[in-house]
Amino acid sequence: MRRPLVAGNWKMNGNSASIASLVQELNEGLSADLAAEVLVCPPHLYLSAVAAGKAERLCLGAQDVSEYAAGAYTGESSAVMLQDLGCAYVIVGHSERRALFGDTDLRVAAKFQAAQRAGLKPILCVGETLEQREEGATLAVIAAQIDAVLAEAGVSSFADAVVAYEPVWAIGTGRTATPEQAQEVHAAIRDQFARHDATVADGLQILYGGSVNAANAETLFAQADIDGGLVGGASLKADEFLAICRAAV
Repeated sequence: MRRPLVAGNWKMNGNSASIASLVQELNEGLSADLAAEVLVCPPHLYLSAVAAGKAERLCLGAQDVSEYAAGAYTGESSAVMLQDLGCAYVIVGHSERRALFGDTDLRVAAKFQAAQRAGLKPILCVGETLEQREEGATLAVIAAQIDAVLAEAGVSSFADAVVAYEPVWAIGTGRTATPEQAQEVHAAIRDQFARHDATVADGLQILYGGSVNAANAETLFAQADIDGGLVGGASLKADEFLAICRAAV
């Protein structure tokens, strides 16, 4: 049975004081009987502070990783460095990285592999733009993004990875895919993996990301193939993020 995972992507938000306060509130609010695994991905600058301040119940992840192991790559952070700071997960292929910073499918695949070589569990983000959805290309776009990683890393690599479906048109916009729309895509993703390896597909955690909040989390997470959420803005508010975590059962 797949364990739910709720991941908070804090993006480029916060400062030392606000992040320390948020971590303390999460530490205090995470009950021992919570069904979901809870993960936070702070900005790189605050990874050490969160690692030092978080309770054991709270997992730590990074928002991005270099595809390179080490060397003259100014401004980059390697997977080994992130693992050394206490990260267990790393997000790769987020739509903002793809759209704003030029992360191609091939580069995302390289980052995915770099993460796994260092013992990190990658969260592979896939999703379509509004234009692509309106053209009826949603499933084809997502299948191509996944195929690019499968071609490089193989299906067995996803036994130790997570996939997050994030409709680009719903990120930070307040718009959310209906539970039925989200489930359709999640089921298609699982079916794509099942065509390669049914066991990997059955065990794969597939998260929904796209304006998840306390009001819609329960209905989204009730869908058969939605195993939790990749949460943006709502993860910066402890009460709301904890409510989302409690909705994942």
